[in-house]
Amino acid sequence: MTTPISRDRASALFFDGTARGELLLRRCEGCRHLAAPPVTVCPTCASTDLVWQRADGRATLVCWAIRRAADTETVAGIVELREGPWLRARVVGCAPERLAAGLPLRVRFDRPAVTDPAAPAPEAVPVFTPDEQRRTTPDE
Repeated sequence: MTTPISRDRASALFFDGTARGELLLRRCEGCRHLAAPPVTVCPTCASTDLVWQRADGRATLVCWAIRRAADTETVAGIVELREGPWLRARVVGCAPERLAAGLPLRVRFDRPAVTDPAAPAPEAVPVFTPDEQRRTTPDE
């Protein structure tokens, strides 16, 4: 299940990054605090001098909910990025019985298929999938 995402002025640079396969965070130029993409004011020092910074894409699962409808299951999760910020995102490629707090995850980008050639191309959105490499090397 894909939720349609609309680009606007505030989200344009974020979605330019997802189109390139990059997950971007907001970094405060004053105190260097890293925050989630929608932040417009630094939660640490209240500065509005924020720039985009690329995240490495690794995260851990904090909590989740499973939505079951018809023949589909969608996992909505809260993930903690390696850099610190928490994001809401879908968790894909993982059986519900494998979900656990602390599960290592890695970002990938869901690029919905174009169904209407006259409509704007759908935005690539970050989703998270189990990071099997980190399961065997937890010290990373």
